[in-house]
Amino acid sequence: MSAVNAFHQLHAYLDSQVLGQPSLTEHLLIAILADGHLLVEGPPGLAKTRAVQALASGIEGDFQRIQFTPDLLPADLTGTDIYRPETGEFLFQQGPLFHNLILADEINRAPAKVQSALLEAMSERQISVGRNTYKLPALYTVMATQNPLEQEGTYPLPEAQLDRFLMHLSLDYPDASTEHKILQLTRSETIQGHVTMAEPLSQSTIFEARKALIDLHMANEVEAYLVALIMASRQPAAYCETLASWLAIGASPRATIALDRCARAKAWLAGRDFVTPDDIASLLHNILRHRIILSYGAEADGISADQVIDRILELVPAP
Repeated sequence: MSAVNAFHQLHAYLDSQVLGQPSLTEHLLIAILADGHLLVEGPPGLAKTRAVQALASGIEGDFQRIQFTPDLLPADLTGTDIYRPETGEFLFQQGPLFHNLILADEINRAPAKVQSALLEAMSERQISVGRNTYKLPALYTVMATQNPLEQEGTYPLPEAQLDRFLMHLSLDYPDASTEHKILQLTRSETIQGHVTMAEPLSQSTIFEARKALIDLHMANEVEAYLVALIMASRQPAAYCETLASWLAIGASPRATIALDRCARAKAWLAGRDFVTPDDIASLLHNILRHRIILSYGAEADGISADQVIDRILELVPAP
């Protein structure tokens, strides 16, 4: 089976397990292909945790869920050195971050020291404990969730950490017909149990697919369009005074790299060997939503990040 067909099979499995969230299932695969981390925001009960668990069961690798709470300590994530009196030595005991897929549930409930430990794991793919540094697995992805409804007892994520997330998805409730299908699926699982993939996607297939993305063709005009979208967030006055009044800080170069990788992954999943402007435009909201910082005036007027990105897409002409 080819790598593309293997990913399509995994996509079909995810859609069968996570109903009414096609954007979530697609972007989970894009995050795996682009070798990045995913931040998912939405009200409780929208299958955020279930989606990551389904992905973990469809991929060759281990999975760990971490519930973030205000009393969590960095060592609860990284692990710690344990003293062995029988040998008189310290032995490092790995924490839950030493897995291939990490679900950081309600990530904004943990304090700054814990976020710092997670930040090193996400950006450097390593963990430092004492004087020693430990490498994390080659296949390593953090899927973090946060609830926008409950803000008591939460710690806003620092901009430096938000920038490490490849994409920020915003989910909403499913429609009535999907709600009926969810009821039927829940009843079926109660009687028959959960359905698993017959053959999980191997890590070698994932690494093969990641190499294939680099070979995809991106025309010079399309690449210029990609860069222009990012630059519009940094130099909005060159496009529109209103846009300039909405933006305080634009997207970093990480946004450019993320948009390139994700657009290539989206094109590859669609079976194409080239990237189109539509691939780029369709991903811009999820790439920029957590990276741009709005001005006080925009926040006072109730302008959202998505509205700002809509305006950028209107102002920057596609090739």
